[in-house]
Amino acid sequence: MTQEHGIYSSEIGGALAPAIPSHLPRATTAPEVRTLTAGSISARLDRLPATRSVWRLVMLLSLGMFFELYDLLFTGYVAPGLVKSGILSATTHGLFGTTGAATFIAALFAGLFVGTAGCGFLADRFGRRAIFTYSLLWYTVANVIMAFQDTALGLNIWRFIAGVGIGVEIVTIGTYIVELVPKHIRGRASACSQAVGFSAVPVVAFLSYLLVPRMVFGLDGWRCVVLIGAVGAIVIWWIRRRLPESPRWLAQQGRVEEADRVMSEIEAAVERDYGKPLPTPAAPEPVRPRANFSAMWVAPYRKRTLMLIVFHVFQTMGYYGFANWIPTLLIKQGITVTTSLMYAAIIAIAAPLGPLIGLWIGDRIERKTVIVCMAAVNVVCGLCFSQARETVMLISLGVCLVLAGNIISYSYHAYQAELFPTSIRARAVGFVYSWSRMSAVFSAFIIAACLREFGVQGVFIFISGAMIVVMIAIGVFGPRTRDVALEDISR
Repeated sequence: MTQEHGIYSSEIGGALAPAIPSHLPRATTAPEVRTLTAGSISARLDRLPATRSVWRLVMLLSLGMFFELYDLLFTGYVAPGLVKSGILSATTHGLFGTTGAATFIAALFAGLFVGTAGCGFLADRFGRRAIFTYSLLWYTVANVIMAFQDTALGLNIWRFIAGVGIGVEIVTIGTYIVELVPKHIRGRASACSQAVGFSAVPVVAFLSYLLVPRMVFGLDGWRCVVLIGAVGAIVIWWIRRRLPESPRWLAQQGRVEEADRVMSEIEAAVERDYGKPLPTPAAPEPVRPRANFSAMWVAPYRKRTLMLIVFHVFQTMGYYGFANWIPTLLIKQGITVTTSLMYAAIIAIAAPLGPLIGLWIGDRIERKTVIVCMAAVNVVCGLCFSQARETVMLISLGVCLVLAGNIISYSYHAYQAELFPTSIRARAVGFVYSWSRMSAVFSAFIIAACLREFGVQGVFIFISGAMIVVMIAIGVFGPRTRDVALEDISR
């Protein structure tokens, strides 16, 4: 056999027999000759049934998402502790004051912008697996150092550095999952990842409720909340050992024989679970060659890029405008610091429920339709929240806002990764996603100003306007992607 052609079984769609590790099962049906290309690798992956082995890969990536979201979303929950300790103030004395809670939020999102816009290409260049690992270690170390800062400057510098690593991780995980699962479960896989990830929200919320108002072993409670997230560094190498590189990425890089070996191992594991020969792969679709940044600005990607830029600028204002300010907004509604943290912790229980709903609707309803509908729910519930004063109503509307926001989140993470080809997927997703990070930097100060000048009602009027723009951008200009091969979407 030459390097240009490979023989693999129609049962496991694998590589040559010598390339299959000895501990894996051998093909039992007559082999057929096929061209070994990036297209054939994708066709073999897309025909896999959703067995335990496939979902195991999703769960391993989801553990990375858990630590990412823990570190990303503890911002709003530890903010009252930072104010209580005297490091930060609740609001700023000017639009861009440097000692307020808004600056702490802005530092994170400035780092996220650098990580997504400036470093998103790393996963396209060095592979999904390596960047998934090292970006998680990066922001874990940065947060440990941040936990021992006593000045606003030191706090914000290390929050910025952590944000860079978190930004790279966000791009990598979304890309990794979309490429590693067959097309018929992309929506559910993304929802599963987000559900595991968002389970970090009630964890960090309840830890904040228990720890932030107190001193623990001589440390401010907020420092303990940050340090607890560092356990991600302990488990990351265990996760990494059990994850294969993306076969799609390997094939796109011209490493088709390596992609073939990885694909064979995946197929063998899936076949053991399936208990019978795997389906025959469909005819390979042509795969676009390797490309650079300029590929985002030709048809059909130019329109998708612009649409996602507008989407991210405004969805961030809606999502983080509530998520990062829950305790502060409740305090402005007349709730005490301790009680506001308790309410926020109860509301946070809903965080993983949104993606869990996605496990049911993820591959049944178009992702663009889900985004538009949940943005509408966000508008209605947000305006009602601004008028609420009773405990039951505040918590109920808060739960609805968290559900709507997190359903949008799982939907767009899958959606944006589907809209670009493998050759530029990570850098394209990183570029469009980076606009949400920059938007969050400025929206933190805008929301602080709205809260100071117009109260909670002004904040939610601002958020509602942003969500209306989201509905128009996705509803009018977003293409359909449900159960469509990535290569077909890329045409």
